[in-house]
Amino acid sequence: MTMNKEIQSSKASSDSAIMSQKRDQEAAIDRDRLFEAVRQSGEAIVITDPQGIIEYANPTFERISGYSLQEAIGAKTDILKSGMHDEAFYGDLWQTISAGKVWKGRFVNKKKDGTLYTEEATISPVFDASGGIVNYIAVKLDISEKLKEAEEKEKLQKQYRQAQKMEAIGRLSGGVAHDFNNMLGVIIGHAEIALDKLQAGESTAEDLRGILSAAEKSAGIVRQLLAFARQQPIEPKVVDLNTVIAGMLKLLRSLVGEDIDLCWLPDTNIGPVKIDPSQLDQLLTNLCVNARDAIAGVGKITIETATIHLTEEHCLQHSFLTQGEFVVLTVSDNGCGIAGEFLQEIFEPFFTTKGPGQGTGMGLATVYGIVKQNGGSITVYSEQGQGTTFKIYLPRHHAALSSSPVRKKVERSRRGETVLLVEDDGELLLVARRMLEQLGYQVLPANSPSEALAIAEKEENMIDLLLTDVIMPEMNGKDLARQLQTLSVDTKCLYMSGYTADVIARHGVLDAGISFIEKPFSKRELAKKIRGVLDAA
Repeated sequence: MTMNKEIQSSKASSDSAIMSQKRDQEAAIDRDRLFEAVRQSGEAIVITDPQGIIEYANPTFERISGYSLQEAIGAKTDILKSGMHDEAFYGDLWQTISAGKVWKGRFVNKKKDGTLYTEEATISPVFDASGGIVNYIAVKLDISEKLKEAEEKEKLQKQYRQAQKMEAIGRLSGGVAHDFNNMLGVIIGHAEIALDKLQAGESTAEDLRGILSAAEKSAGIVRQLLAFARQQPIEPKVVDLNTVIAGMLKLLRSLVGEDIDLCWLPDTNIGPVKIDPSQLDQLLTNLCVNARDAIAGVGKITIETATIHLTEEHCLQHSFLTQGEFVVLTVSDNGCGIAGEFLQEIFEPFFTTKGPGQGTGMGLATVYGIVKQNGGSITVYSEQGQGTTFKIYLPRHHAALSSSPVRKKVERSRRGETVLLVEDDGELLLVARRMLEQLGYQVLPANSPSEALAIAEKEENMIDLLLTDVIMPEMNGKDLARQLQTLSVDTKCLYMSGYTADVIARHGVLDAGISFIEKPFSKRELAKKIRGVLDAA
């Protein structure tokens, strides 16, 4: 009986030992599994003592931070400080975890090589049996790439919103341009006609000049809006950038003033570009005036040209650039510079950092529109107090330069040529007729294409010029010109319109070799344009 008890006791003791050994083995397996989980975790895991001295770090920490385990153990977590957080930030962290609470937040830390990176971290206290804090464990996820992707996404969204804004402005400009330009044409025409009737020195002349000035400024603002929206009518020509700029230097120097040194540094090996010369004048004038306004007192503006071949690598770094050969126009100044927060907005219409009454905010918007309309790109680099540099990339054009027309002195017609004037707006028809008559032309006015054709069939004398609106209710100006030339083959044609370029282009009026004048126009502009058409070989 006693022996049986001893056997049973021995068996129980053996079973207990086996169970204990089994538990120990399972615990060891769990510890190994836990250790491997920590070691192989995709998050950086760091264990410190209560003073913040590193006691353990996993391989992910080594990979992200650049510090080896040997370098990290024994060092304080301060080795990761980037200087991007103030003492209050770290004070709040230590106050939280030393009170036995879990801290969650975001760090900008510094790698061993000095590179900054961002982590989302959870730091938890580890307690012993008596409730004292013996360690801290930090689990940290590197979110630098995630933030970069989010930043790129936000950048693309901003670009999309900017594109939508530009499109909306373009639609608005296009919607008002035609009617508004017609009204301005009437105002300018009547003011000029009335001014011509006055005797020199009459007080009313100043009032009329004020009306003319305001109307011309209004027309200028509409043109700037259309330029920004890339809807202004243009006549591109293949030109040498250096030649055009050299011809403008005298004007630009008078614009910027004697206190500012205008430095011209052309690259003699640049190729031609295709652009409307008047747009190039407008672009350079706006940039130089903008640079002048940024300089207080004595300063320097530098204009440079160069050629660059943009590779795929360039375009990957700067999404707004495209591959190919470009002529680069650089305008830089040593003025006050532009604050970083404004750089994304400077090309928006009516945005300005100048004081009230010091500008319309359309200068850079116009520059942006001109560059884009001509297939180019524009970049800006600026630091406050250090100046600003604009770089304009215009596609290099592989064609012969356009021949420069011989400039003729603008005079009133002395030969009394006959002009068939077609305009469906009654007020504009009246004022254009009076302008032409004052210039010495015989005028046949018509309010519609059918009326114009009826006049042409009855007219015994030669019709030298058809001056017609582009878009009219019965037929467009080009179809009218085609029909008229069956009656009078030698009749030349000049088109006019206040519509936007995309609308006019659909009617084939902006094609090469076709003469066009944009509404509103002054009598002087009309005279010059008509003589150019009539005197052309």
